[in-house]
Amino acid sequence: MSARRPTTLDEQRMPVRVVLAAAWTSFMFLYAYVDILNFFTPGVVEDILDGRVFEFDLSQTFSAAALTLMAVPILMVVLSITLPARTSRLANLAVAALYVPVTVFNAVGESWLLFYGLAIVLELVLLALILRYAWTWPQATAQSPLSRSAIPA
Repeated sequence: MSARRPTTLDEQRMPVRVVLAAAWTSFMFLYAYVDILNFFTPGVVEDILDGRVFEFDLSQTFSAAALTLMAVPILMVVLSITLPARTSRLANLAVAALYVPVTVFNAVGESWLLFYGLAIVLELVLLALILRYAWTWPQATAQSPLSRSAIPA
């Protein structure tokens, strides 16, 4: 039996766009899963059946506002990849910064602070990563026309 030699895995640097899209995807999965688990909190389903969510009456306006609130980070998944680099960077910085207070607001009035506290900390970590990667987006270096890729970025 021969001894196995340790192998070194190839660490390929992920493009910032991919990292940002992955972080927004993780944010949305976490946000959705927290909302789903929230249904198991005592009294939540009863309140929904009575037409109330938190302090708000259920209505088309409430549902449209909630959809808009979640559509923005959902769209950031694709926008992080498809927008021009400068626009993508600015959009990621702006949206992530705006969602920090939105995320913290989710703890207001909640009695299950361990559950919501953990969810908010995880969401804030993802938003911090988005802010960090967007803020430190690598700058382009000058290249000769012959060394540029044939595929536009």
